[in-house]
Amino acid sequence: MGSARPRPARLAEKLLQIRQSLGISQRQLIIRMGIQNQIQYPNISKYELNKNEPPLAILHAYAKLVGIQVEILIDDNEDLPPDTRPHKI
Repeated sequence: MGSARPRPARLAEKLLQIRQSLGISQRQLIIRMGIQNQIQYPNISKYELNKNEPPLAILHAYAKLVGIQVEILIDDNEDLPPDTRPHKI
């Protein structure tokens, strides 16, 4: 049996930073990302508190919203750009 892959240590911090930089609620975030049919807003709290790791499709939606590569979210050596204004999806 294989072992579980390590979770990015800074992922939760980055996801929270994105939402806070946009100044929106968890519910508004889901609507802005267009994923309201995929998850419920309480899941965002679990991601931001590092209780759950979001699926790849959700990470992609975060990255697309603020115009960054998914790699920036999952690479602990990468910082979010200082300007994380939302982009149209």
